[in-house]
Amino acid sequence: MDTHTVRRALAGALPSHSGKIANAEDYLQAAVTIPLIEIAGQPAVLFEVRSGKLNWQPGEICFPGGRIESRDSSPLEAAIRETVEELGVKKDNIAALGALDLLVSPIGVILYPYAVHIATDAVVAPNTDEVAEVFTVPLDFLLAAKPQTAYMETATRPLAGFPFELLPTEYPQGYRGRAKYPVLFYQYNHYVIWGVTARVLTAFIGICQNRMSGYPLL
Repeated sequence: MDTHTVRRALAGALPSHSGKIANAEDYLQAAVTIPLIEIAGQPAVLFEVRSGKLNWQPGEICFPGGRIESRDSSPLEAAIRETVEELGVKKDNIAALGALDLLVSPIGVILYPYAVHIATDAVVAPNTDEVAEVFTVPLDFLLAAKPQTAYMETATRPLAGFPFELLPTEYPQGYRGRAKYPVLFYQYNHYVIWGVTARVLTAFIGICQNRMSGYPLL
């Protein structure tokens, strides 16, 4: 095989490459909906409080959603399926509005967020095994809100059996700080929306502020 052959092969293959995340299997892949709902004639965003029975982030505030399963044909299908399961609403009562940019979290999650509209007459009956309660926040409040920002640091620590003998002798063998990243906090009454959910919410608010001015939201 010569260089010319390799160049031709790459030139033919790379333009059609899908651009998928090469190491996606290293992350938990999940999808959520940002549910827009009408309350007293005004647009609001619906949130869940996770059940205290859950092993993963019990009691925290989140959007409906969860892990993308092999049976899901797309991240959107996973987000809708999880929303139906968690909120007890009919699939026909959920209208997909569009996708937000995916979020790669420092805690090891690739998140696919989708804005949806839940019909005004939809019956919301949360699955108590997963959802302790639901609440809504007026969109006007969120558009005016200024989140509090704090910072966390990511670090690495080699585990037992790591082949340090293959690395330069100066390589540190304990915890090693890598980078800091912002953590956002929104407060509404006694609820605190933070972490990945707050990052997704910030992106959604930005779209509402920058792209939808002058258009009805419901």
